[in-house]
Amino acid sequence: MRVYHGAILTVDATDRVVQYLVEDGGRIEYVGDDLPERYAGVPRTELGNGALCPAFVDTHEHLASFATFNAGLNVMGARSNGEIRSMVADFAASSSAKTLIAFGASPYSVEEGRLISREELDEVCPDKPFFMVKYDGHACVVNSKLLDKVRSKVRGLRGCHEDSGEMNQEAFFAVSDYITGSLSIPELVGNIQRAMDCLAARGIGMVHTVSGVGFTGNLDISLEKWLARSAQSGFQVRVFPQSMDVRVATRRKLPRIGGCFACALDGCFGSRDAALLEPYADGSGDKGVLYYTDQQVVDFCKRANRAGLQIEMHAIGDAAFDQATRALKAALDDFPRSDHRHGIIHACLPTDEGLDICAHYGIHLPMQTSFIDWPQEPDSYLESILGTTRASALNPLRRFADAGIVLSAGSDAPCTDPDPILWMHRACNHSVPQQSLTPREALRMCTYNGAWVTFDEGERGSLEVGKMADMVVLSANPYEVERGALGDIEVKQLLLGGRPYEPQAQGAFSALIKGATGRGGCF
Repeated sequence: MRVYHGAILTVDATDRVVQYLVEDGGRIEYVGDDLPERYAGVPRTELGNGALCPAFVDTHEHLASFATFNAGLNVMGARSNGEIRSMVADFAASSSAKTLIAFGASPYSVEEGRLISREELDEVCPDKPFFMVKYDGHACVVNSKLLDKVRSKVRGLRGCHEDSGEMNQEAFFAVSDYITGSLSIPELVGNIQRAMDCLAARGIGMVHTVSGVGFTGNLDISLEKWLARSAQSGFQVRVFPQSMDVRVATRRKLPRIGGCFACALDGCFGSRDAALLEPYADGSGDKGVLYYTDQQVVDFCKRANRAGLQIEMHAIGDAAFDQATRALKAALDDFPRSDHRHGIIHACLPTDEGLDICAHYGIHLPMQTSFIDWPQEPDSYLESILGTTRASALNPLRRFADAGIVLSAGSDAPCTDPDPILWMHRACNHSVPQQSLTPREALRMCTYNGAWVTFDEGERGSLEVGKMADMVVLSANPYEVERGALGDIEVKQLLLGGRPYEPQAQGAFSALIKGATGRGGCF
């Protein structure tokens, strides 16, 4: 049993801020402004100028991919392709991996204004296959050694550019499948657990992972379930299989389906293949790519909805957003459900018609506020391809909130670094100021709403009596600091079930194969 004293941000139905919280046996026993006499002798943690809030929830992450890339080379901070080449050379010289993986290359954050090329990768890494994934997770550049291995798989596919080594659209998916299929089980397990440790260090106690990205037999889905069940830390994982085949979820007794990859309705702005209602502003006349016909998406949504599954789909452009909303509406008109919790991931460029459907049918939006003022995809680039009017309409958080649509927060990792403090900062300091949220709304988006998305709000997401004591100690109270200083808040500690989180990576594989039963959760 332990007493916490200070600013307790409950994120309950009335957003109470109280002075005391008592945890006992992993659950919250008491919250209030006065400490009952019976707790007088209980060990106490003084929060001082800090605050206690619910553990954060990452509602959209590619956990296995993030784990894989997190174990490789991150070049997001590079500001030139020359710097990237130097980083690749050092990485190639020090790594013993048979295939080298890097992530984060962007043509918009380097001085050359273009992606690094196959030829440049060959100069610094000629002897090992090298897989350089673009920052948006929808394209890559391969060196010649890797191209030799995948040429038969990508030749003739949309998005294959052998000369530059760039692969996007279907060609990128084929290369990704090859890479993920080459990973060993011990390697993948260790990487996933290290990724969980990384998330926990940021105060994240639950992740919604979209899985099924080319691992043989959907190995990533199975491993994420098994590893979460064997974890001793209390870390929670909710798996969304990325498939249009409802059986992938039902055979595993998973109550949800969706994500990106096979459930992506369009591409992204970084590759100029997000599906738009009007052409891009670059004069090409191109409107991007819708991967499926309306009928295909409607049929999938109807099957999944009738099977009782929760559905999520990726939609970046306004044409894809409209397609998603129309399909979910058709499914719910076909088979009404009062509490389905279907969602549209990203929803970067919404339409009035689509928002009306979301509000009327209770469709929630897992947002990525890290996309706001994103160095890898700067406003100047977005304005150049979309025009000022459309660029200023991206990620309209206030518009969503005022429409009564439930917003949650996710990283889309590995596309962005999983950082809930950054999520709140960007949400409250929108590049279009009138689209900003309040700190209270932002904290709810990152905590309670995330738990609500997967029907976990009865156990987690707010600090209320009877709930699990999944909590984060912050260095300051986000309700009291200046909005511009929200990003300076630090995560001091994550507590899951009342216990301080301890890194679990060591021994993760042995725990898995022994079938250890712990306090982790996955379903």
